[in-house]
Amino acid sequence: MSNSVNESRSGRWGANLPTPAPLATTAPPLRHRRRWQPAAYLYVAPAFLVFVLFLGIPLSQTVQYSFFDWNGLGAATFVGFDNFVTVFQDEGLRLSFVHAGVLMLFYAVLPVVGALLLTALISRAHRMRSMSFYRTVLFLPQVIASVVVGTIWVSIYSQTGLVNQVLRAVGLGSLARVWLGEYDTALIAIGLVGTWLNIGLCLVLFLSGVGNIPPELFEAARIDGAGRIREFFAITLPSLRGQISVGLTLTVVSALKTFDIVYITTRGGPGTSTAVPAYEAYNRAFNTGQVGLAAAVALVLTVVIVAATVLIGRLEPKDEA
Repeated sequence: MSNSVNESRSGRWGANLPTPAPLATTAPPLRHRRRWQPAAYLYVAPAFLVFVLFLGIPLSQTVQYSFFDWNGLGAATFVGFDNFVTVFQDEGLRLSFVHAGVLMLFYAVLPVVGALLLTALISRAHRMRSMSFYRTVLFLPQVIASVVVGTIWVSIYSQTGLVNQVLRAVGLGSLARVWLGEYDTALIAIGLVGTWLNIGLCLVLFLSGVGNIPPELFEAARIDGAGRIREFFAITLPSLRGQISVGLTLTVVSALKTFDIVYITTRGGPGTSTAVPAYEAYNRAFNTGQVGLAAAVALVLTVVIVAATVLIGRLEPKDEA
């Protein structure tokens, strides 16, 4: 009887109870080791070769030249960091970097601000049939050769050019002058050329950014009673941070490394009132025979451009994980 009782108990409490399922454990994903594939490097070899030939080797030679006093023909004399000290002590070279800073106002700040204002005005008219035509016209200065641009503006700024003709036509003939030939106006005149060049680039960037903003955001803002000004500062401007960062980077770099417009219009004159670092590097290397000093100017300018690019890159919004 005891056996039957035990069997009944085991059958009642043991066999009939469901077996608990084992706890599910998530195994960590297997980390696949990346196999070294030499053939993959063949795809980047051509680009790397071009980089080394046309950038790496010239840059290394520029660094080498910057430590020597050399006229480009005779024997070179090692001078250490004297050329870099001269860059910061020479008044003409210091002023060239100041002039580049002034050009940043015209090449970068004014085009970005002006393009933002134009974007706010015409973004609502993006469905106009002629909008693509206007974008093309505004972007056209970017595809014109710098030699052509400089030659055109030399004619516009001349004594009998368009600017002076307009001033005389409206009764302001006393203000007419040779804009590129006077100390007070030459640098500003070159800066306005940069504004004309870059405002179309910034406008195209900003209009493309506005096209990527979801229309629902604007509709929700209008429902909440937001006007055009608040709509621009609350939705449009924050959404264009990436485009503004790109536009500032391109325009600031163009201001710092500008050479062709200065060379064609004024060649650094009158005096040194429009001399910029890139022109000084050219002038010291090919006109005055100071190749080492020119290399030092070019390297300092490179460092300034890289630093400006890094600082502006902080404006770009980070991708959220």
